[in-house]
Amino acid sequence: MSETLLVGLGERSYPIHIGPGLLDRPEILRARIPGRQVMIVTNETVAPLYLDRVERALGDLRIARVVLPDGEKYKNLETWNRIMDDLLGHRYARDCTLAALGGGVIGDMAGFAAACYQRGVAFIQLPTSLLAQVDSSVGGKTGINHPLGKNMIGAFHQPRAVVADTDTLDTLPDPELAAGLAEVIKYGLIRDPAFFAWLEANMERLRGRDTQALTHAIERSCRNKAEVVAADEREAGERALLNLGHTFGHAIETGAGYGAWLHGEAVGVGICLAADLSARLGWLDAASVRRIRSLIVAAGLPVAPPAEIDPERFRALMARDKKVLDNRLRLVLLQGIGKALVTADFDHARLDETLATARSAGHGSP
Repeated sequence: MSETLLVGLGERSYPIHIGPGLLDRPEILRARIPGRQVMIVTNETVAPLYLDRVERALGDLRIARVVLPDGEKYKNLETWNRIMDDLLGHRYARDCTLAALGGGVIGDMAGFAAACYQRGVAFIQLPTSLLAQVDSSVGGKTGINHPLGKNMIGAFHQPRAVVADTDTLDTLPDPELAAGLAEVIKYGLIRDPAFFAWLEANMERLRGRDTQALTHAIERSCRNKAEVVAADEREAGERALLNLGHTFGHAIETGAGYGAWLHGEAVGVGICLAADLSARLGWLDAASVRRIRSLIVAAGLPVAPPAEIDPERFRALMARDKKVLDNRLRLVLLQGIGKALVTADFDHARLDETLATARSAGHGSP
Protein backbone atom coordinates (compact mmCIF):
# COMPACT_ATOMS: atom_id res chain seq x y z
CA MET A 1 0.00 0.00 0.00
CA SER A 2 1.55 3.30 -1.07
CA GLU A 3 0.89 6.85 0.05
CA THR A 4 1.28 10.13 -1.79
CA LEU A 5 2.01 13.50 -0.20
CA LEU A 6 2.30 16.86 -1.93
CA VAL A 7 4.97 19.53 -1.53
CA GLY A 8 2.87 22.63 -2.16
CA LEU A 9 4.86 25.14 -4.20
CA GLY A 10 2.25 26.44 -6.61
CA GLU A 11 3.10 25.58 -10.20
CA ARG A 12 6.22 23.77 -8.98
CA SER A 13 4.36 21.49 -6.56
CA TYR A 14 5.34 17.84 -6.71
CA PRO A 15 4.33 14.49 -5.23
CA ILE A 16 6.18 12.30 -2.76
CA HIS A 17 5.25 8.66 -3.36
CA ILE A 18 6.01 6.27 -0.48
CA GLY A 19 5.54 2.51 -0.57
CA PRO A 20 6.85 -0.89 -1.69
CA GLY A 21 7.57 -1.84 -5.28
CA LEU A 22 7.44 1.69 -6.67
CA LEU A 23 10.58 1.32 -8.79
CA ASP A 24 8.69 -1.25 -10.88
CA ARG A 25 5.72 1.01 -11.65
CA PRO A 26 6.13 2.84 -14.99
CA GLU A 27 3.06 5.00 -14.45
CA ILE A 28 4.66 6.56 -11.38
CA LEU A 29 8.19 6.93 -12.72
CA ARG A 30 7.17 8.35 -16.08
CA ALA A 31 4.37 10.66 -14.92
CA ARG A 32 6.64 13.60 -14.18
CA ILE A 33 9.19 13.18 -16.99
CA PRO A 34 8.59 15.93 -19.59
CA GLY A 35 10.63 14.63 -22.54
CA ARG A 36 12.08 11.37 -23.83
CA GLN A 37 15.70 11.75 -22.72
CA VAL A 38 16.54 10.42 -19.26
CA MET A 39 19.95 10.28 -17.61
CA ILE A 40 20.00 7.92 -14.60
CA VAL A 41 22.65 8.96 -12.07
CA THR A 42 23.57 6.26 -9.56
CA ASN A 43 26.60 4.73 -7.85
CA GLU A 44 28.57 1.50 -7.91
CA THR A 45 26.73 0.06 -4.89
CA VAL A 46 23.16 0.83 -5.95
CA ALA A 47 23.53 0.16 -9.69
CA PRO A 48 23.73 -3.66 -9.46
CA LEU A 49 20.67 -3.70 -7.21
CA TYR A 50 18.18 -1.38 -8.89
CA LEU A 51 19.44 0.19 -12.12
CA ASP A 52 18.09 -2.49 -14.47
CA ARG A 53 14.68 -2.35 -12.75
CA VAL A 54 14.42 1.38 -13.23
CA GLU A 55 15.47 1.15 -16.87
CA ARG A 56 12.81 -1.51 -17.52
CA ALA A 57 10.15 0.65 -15.87
CA LEU A 58 11.13 3.64 -18.02
CA GLY A 59 10.55 1.51 -21.09
CA ASP A 60 11.19 3.00 -24.52
CA LEU A 61 12.55 6.35 -23.37
CA ARG A 62 16.06 7.29 -24.50
CA ILE A 63 18.04 6.28 -21.44
CA ALA A 64 21.69 6.81 -20.55
CA ARG A 65 23.39 6.00 -17.28
CA VAL A 66 26.27 7.42 -15.30
CA VAL A 67 27.59 5.25 -12.46
CA LEU A 68 29.67 7.16 -9.92
CA PRO A 69 31.89 5.90 -7.10
CA ASP A 70 30.07 5.46 -3.79
CA GLY A 71 30.74 7.66 -0.78
CA GLU A 72 30.68 11.15 0.68
CA LYS A 73 34.34 11.67 -0.22
CA TYR A 74 33.32 11.66 -3.90
CA LYS A 75 30.72 14.41 -3.47
CA ASN A 76 33.02 16.92 -5.12
CA LEU A 77 33.46 18.97 -8.26
CA GLU A 78 35.52 16.34 -10.08
CA THR A 79 32.94 13.56 -9.65
CA TRP A 80 30.02 15.90 -10.31
CA ASN A 81 31.62 16.97 -13.59
CA ARG A 82 31.31 13.39 -14.86
CA ILE A 83 27.55 13.92 -14.95
CA MET A 84 28.00 17.07 -17.00
CA ASP A 85 30.43 15.30 -19.35
CA ASP A 86 27.86 12.57 -20.02
CA LEU A 87 24.98 14.99 -20.53
CA LEU A 88 27.01 16.92 -23.09
CA GLY A 89 28.47 13.79 -24.63
CA HIS A 90 25.01 12.34 -25.22
CA ARG A 91 23.78 15.73 -26.49
CA TYR A 92 20.91 15.86 -24.06
CA ALA A 93 18.49 18.71 -24.70
CA ARG A 94 16.73 21.14 -22.38
CA ASP A 95 13.71 18.84 -22.05
CA CYS A 96 15.81 16.00 -20.63
CA THR A 97 15.35 14.61 -17.12
CA LEU A 98 17.93 13.41 -14.62
CA ALA A 99 16.88 10.53 -12.34
CA ALA A 100 18.81 10.37 -9.05
CA LEU A 101 18.92 6.71 -8.00
CA GLY A 102 20.70 6.35 -4.67
CA GLY A 103 21.21 7.99 -1.32
CA GLY A 104 21.72 11.59 -0.35
CA VAL A 105 25.08 12.02 -2.08
CA ILE A 106 23.65 10.93 -5.44
CA GLY A 107 20.52 13.02 -4.96
CA ASP A 108 22.51 16.14 -4.11
CA MET A 109 24.94 15.76 -7.02
CA ALA A 110 22.32 14.82 -9.64
CA GLY A 111 20.07 17.62 -8.47
CA PHE A 112 22.89 20.14 -8.70
CA ALA A 113 23.73 18.91 -12.20
CA ALA A 114 20.08 19.37 -13.16
CA ALA A 115 20.12 22.88 -11.71
CA CYS A 116 23.18 23.82 -13.77
CA TYR A 117 22.79 21.97 -17.07
CA GLN A 118 21.51 24.41 -19.70
CA ARG A 119 20.51 26.67 -16.77
CA GLY A 120 18.13 24.13 -15.33
CA VAL A 121 16.49 20.86 -16.43
CA ALA A 122 14.03 18.49 -14.77
CA PHE A 123 15.01 15.80 -12.30
CA ILE A 124 13.30 13.18 -10.17
CA GLN A 125 14.49 11.68 -6.91
CA LEU A 126 14.56 7.89 -6.47
CA PRO A 127 16.03 7.66 -2.94
CA THR A 128 17.28 4.26 -1.77
CA SER A 129 18.50 5.11 1.76
CA LEU A 130 16.39 5.98 4.79
CA LEU A 131 18.16 9.33 5.19
CA ALA A 132 17.40 10.27 1.60
CA GLN A 133 13.80 9.07 1.82
CA VAL A 134 13.00 11.08 4.94
CA ASP A 135 15.07 14.18 4.31
CA SER A 136 17.55 14.96 1.55
CA SER A 137 15.35 13.97 -1.42
CA VAL A 138 12.64 16.44 -0.39
CA GLY A 139 12.98 20.21 -0.55
CA GLY A 140 15.26 21.00 -3.47
CA LYS A 141 18.59 21.48 -1.70
CA THR A 142 21.31 20.30 -4.06
CA GLY A 143 25.07 20.65 -4.05
CA ILE A 144 28.57 19.34 -3.54
CA ASN A 145 31.24 19.61 -0.86
CA HIS A 146 34.40 21.72 -0.79
CA PRO A 147 37.48 20.77 1.23
CA LEU A 148 36.78 23.77 3.47
CA GLY A 149 33.09 23.14 4.03
CA LYS A 150 30.24 20.71 3.44
CA ASN A 151 27.52 21.60 0.92
CA MET A 152 28.99 25.05 0.37
CA ILE A 153 28.53 24.88 -3.42
CA GLY A 154 24.98 24.27 -4.62
CA ALA A 155 21.56 25.54 -5.59
CA PHE A 156 17.90 25.30 -4.70
CA HIS A 157 16.32 23.20 -7.45
CA GLN A 158 13.12 21.30 -6.77
CA PRO A 159 12.57 17.80 -8.18
CA ARG A 160 9.53 16.95 -10.30
CA ALA A 161 8.76 13.98 -8.03
CA VAL A 162 10.14 11.90 -5.18
CA VAL A 163 9.60 8.15 -5.41
CA ALA A 164 10.57 6.41 -2.16
CA ASP A 165 10.42 2.65 -2.68
CA THR A 166 10.51 1.23 0.85
CA ASP A 167 11.69 -2.16 -0.46
CA THR A 168 15.12 -0.63 -1.09
CA LEU A 169 15.65 -0.40 2.67
CA ASP A 170 15.95 -4.21 2.77
CA THR A 171 19.46 -3.92 1.26
CA LEU A 172 20.54 -0.96 3.42
CA PRO A 173 23.44 -1.70 5.83
CA ASP A 174 22.65 -1.26 9.51
CA PRO A 175 24.86 1.83 9.98
CA GLU A 176 23.07 3.53 7.04
CA LEU A 177 19.70 2.73 8.59
CA ALA A 178 20.81 4.22 11.91
CA ALA A 179 22.11 7.31 10.11
CA GLY A 180 18.67 7.89 8.60
CA LEU A 181 17.07 7.62 12.03
CA ALA A 182 18.97 10.74 13.15
CA GLU A 183 17.01 12.81 10.63
CA VAL A 184 13.77 11.11 11.69
CA ILE A 185 14.42 12.03 15.33
CA LYS A 186 15.10 15.61 14.25
CA TYR A 187 11.52 16.11 13.07
CA GLY A 188 10.13 15.12 16.45
CA LEU A 189 12.47 17.51 18.22
CA ILE A 190 11.83 20.61 16.10
CA ARG A 191 8.04 20.46 15.63
CA ASP A 192 6.36 17.12 16.40
CA PRO A 193 6.57 16.05 20.07
CA ALA A 194 3.95 13.31 19.59
CA PHE A 195 6.15 11.79 16.89
CA PHE A 196 9.15 11.96 19.24
CA ALA A 197 7.19 10.00 21.84
CA TRP A 198 6.18 7.47 19.16
CA LEU A 199 9.84 7.05 18.24
CA GLU A 200 10.72 6.36 21.87
CA ALA A 201 8.11 3.59 21.93
CA ASN A 202 8.98 2.15 18.51
CA MET A 203 12.73 2.49 18.02
CA GLU A 204 13.28 -1.25 18.40
CA ARG A 205 10.75 -1.91 15.62
CA LEU A 206 12.46 0.62 13.37
CA ARG A 207 15.90 -0.88 13.90
CA GLY A 208 14.39 -4.31 13.30
CA ARG A 209 13.11 -3.04 9.92
CA ASP A 210 9.44 -3.52 10.71
CA THR A 211 7.76 -2.47 7.46
CA GLN A 212 4.76 -0.80 9.05
CA ALA A 213 6.89 1.18 11.50
CA LEU A 214 9.35 2.31 8.83
CA THR A 215 6.56 3.37 6.47
CA HIS A 216 4.95 5.42 9.23
CA ALA A 217 8.27 7.07 10.14
CA ILE A 218 8.98 7.96 6.49
CA GLU A 219 5.48 9.32 5.90
CA ARG A 220 5.48 11.39 9.11
CA SER A 221 8.97 12.76 8.40
CA CYS A 222 8.12 13.66 4.80
CA ARG A 223 4.87 15.29 5.88
CA ASN A 224 6.75 17.46 8.36
CA LYS A 225 9.37 18.44 5.81
CA ALA A 226 6.82 19.09 3.06
CA GLU A 227 4.95 21.51 5.31
CA VAL A 228 8.14 23.37 6.23
CA VAL A 229 9.38 23.59 2.63
CA ALA A 230 6.00 24.80 1.38
CA ALA A 231 6.06 27.60 3.95
CA ASP A 232 9.74 28.58 3.51
CA GLU A 233 11.30 27.18 0.35
CA ARG A 234 14.62 29.06 0.48
CA GLU A 235 15.30 28.96 4.20
CA ALA A 236 14.43 32.54 5.06
CA GLY A 237 12.89 31.49 8.36
CA GLU A 238 11.28 28.28 9.59
CA ARG A 239 13.15 25.97 7.23
CA ALA A 240 16.42 26.69 9.04
CA LEU A 241 15.03 24.65 11.95
CA LEU A 242 15.59 21.55 9.79
CA ASN A 243 19.30 22.07 10.47
CA LEU A 244 19.07 21.00 14.11
CA GLY A 245 22.41 19.35 14.91
CA HIS A 246 23.76 20.05 11.43
CA THR A 247 26.19 22.88 12.21
CA PHE A 248 27.90 20.62 14.76
CA GLY A 249 27.53 17.64 12.43
CA HIS A 250 28.99 19.32 9.38
CA ALA A 251 31.98 20.39 11.45
CA ILE A 252 32.54 16.75 12.43
CA GLU A 253 32.25 15.55 8.82
CA THR A 254 34.65 18.19 7.54
CA GLY A 255 37.11 17.83 10.39
CA ALA A 256 37.20 14.03 10.35
CA GLY A 257 37.44 13.89 6.55
CA TYR A 258 34.48 13.32 4.25
CA GLY A 259 33.36 9.72 4.46
CA ALA A 260 34.92 8.93 7.85
CA TRP A 261 31.53 9.58 9.47
CA LEU A 262 28.13 9.07 7.90
CA HIS A 263 26.11 12.26 7.76
CA GLY A 264 23.45 10.91 10.11
CA GLU A 265 26.06 9.76 12.62
CA ALA A 266 27.48 13.29 12.76
CA VAL A 267 23.98 14.79 13.01
CA GLY A 268 23.16 12.45 15.91
CA VAL A 269 26.14 13.82 17.83
CA GLY A 270 25.16 17.33 16.76
CA ILE A 271 21.67 16.89 18.19
CA CYS A 272 23.18 15.82 21.52
CA LEU A 273 25.51 18.84 21.53
CA ALA A 274 22.63 21.20 20.68
CA ALA A 275 20.60 19.73 23.55
CA ASP A 276 23.52 20.07 25.96
CA LEU A 277 24.09 23.72 24.98
CA SER A 278 20.37 24.45 25.25
CA ALA A 279 20.40 23.08 28.81
CA ARG A 280 23.48 25.13 29.74
CA LEU A 281 21.64 28.22 28.53
CA GLY A 282 18.71 27.35 30.79
CA TRP A 283 16.35 26.69 27.87
CA LEU A 284 15.97 22.91 28.13
CA ASP A 285 15.37 20.81 31.24
CA ALA A 286 17.66 17.96 32.26
CA ALA A 287 14.97 15.31 31.80
CA SER A 288 14.53 16.32 28.13
CA VAL A 289 18.29 16.15 27.57
CA ARG A 290 18.29 12.61 28.97
CA ARG A 291 15.37 11.60 26.73
CA ILE A 292 17.12 12.98 23.65
CA ARG A 293 20.42 11.30 24.42
CA SER A 294 18.69 7.99 25.22
CA LEU A 295 16.83 8.00 21.92
CA ILE A 296 20.01 8.74 19.95
CA VAL A 297 21.70 5.81 21.71
CA ALA A 298 18.67 3.58 21.09
CA ALA A 299 18.94 4.41 17.38
CA GLY A 300 22.48 3.02 17.37
CA LEU A 301 24.16 6.38 16.90
CA PRO A 302 27.24 7.92 18.56
CA VAL A 303 26.76 10.74 21.07
CA ALA A 304 30.29 12.19 21.30
CA PRO A 305 32.44 13.87 18.63
CA PRO A 306 35.85 12.53 17.62
CA ALA A 307 38.47 13.43 20.21
CA GLU A 308 40.93 14.58 17.55
CA ILE A 309 38.78 17.65 16.81
CA ASP A 310 39.67 19.94 19.70
CA PRO A 311 37.24 22.70 20.76
CA GLU A 312 39.22 25.47 19.04
CA ARG A 313 39.21 23.65 15.70
CA PHE A 314 35.57 22.68 16.20
CA ARG A 315 34.65 26.35 16.60
CA ALA A 316 36.66 27.28 13.51
CA LEU A 317 34.88 24.62 11.43
CA MET A 318 31.48 25.75 12.70
CA ALA A 319 32.30 29.33 11.70
CA ARG A 320 32.25 28.25 8.03
CA ASP A 321 28.62 27.11 8.26
CA LYS A 322 26.07 28.45 5.77
CA LYS A 323 23.97 29.84 8.63
CA VAL A 324 26.67 32.34 9.61
CA LEU A 325 25.37 35.85 8.89
CA ASP A 326 27.27 39.08 9.49
CA ASN A 327 30.07 36.95 10.98
CA ARG A 328 27.67 35.73 13.67
CA LEU A 329 27.25 31.99 14.22
CA ARG A 330 23.59 30.99 14.29
CA LEU A 331 22.55 27.68 15.82
CA VAL A 332 19.34 25.70 15.99
CA LEU A 333 18.67 25.16 19.69
CA LEU A 334 15.85 23.68 21.76
CA GLN A 335 13.41 25.21 24.22
CA GLY A 336 11.63 21.90 24.66
CA ILE A 337 10.91 18.69 22.80
CA GLY A 338 9.00 19.87 19.76
CA LYS A 339 10.07 23.50 20.16
CA ALA A 340 13.18 24.83 18.41
CA LEU A 341 14.58 28.21 17.42
CA VAL A 342 17.38 29.61 15.30
CA THR A 343 19.46 32.16 17.16
CA ALA A 344 22.79 33.95 17.26
CA ASP A 345 21.94 35.38 20.68
CA PHE A 346 23.51 32.87 23.03
CA ASP A 347 26.41 32.92 25.48
CA HIS A 348 29.42 31.62 23.55
CA ALA A 349 31.10 30.68 26.81
CA ARG A 350 28.41 28.03 27.23
CA LEU A 351 29.19 26.74 23.72
CA ASP A 352 32.86 26.42 24.72
CA GLU A 353 31.74 24.43 27.77
CA THR A 354 29.65 22.10 25.62
CA LEU A 355 32.52 21.42 23.22
CA ALA A 356 35.07 20.94 26.00
CA THR A 357 32.80 18.62 27.98
CA ALA A 358 31.93 16.56 24.92
CA ARG A 359 35.61 16.05 24.13
CA SER A 360 36.53 15.08 27.66
CA ALA A 361 33.57 12.68 27.89
CA GLY A 362 35.28 10.17 25.65
CA HIS A 363 36.28 9.39 22.08
CA GLY A 364 33.33 9.45 19.75
CA SER A 365 33.40 7.01 16.88
CA PRO A 366 30.94 6.18 14.11
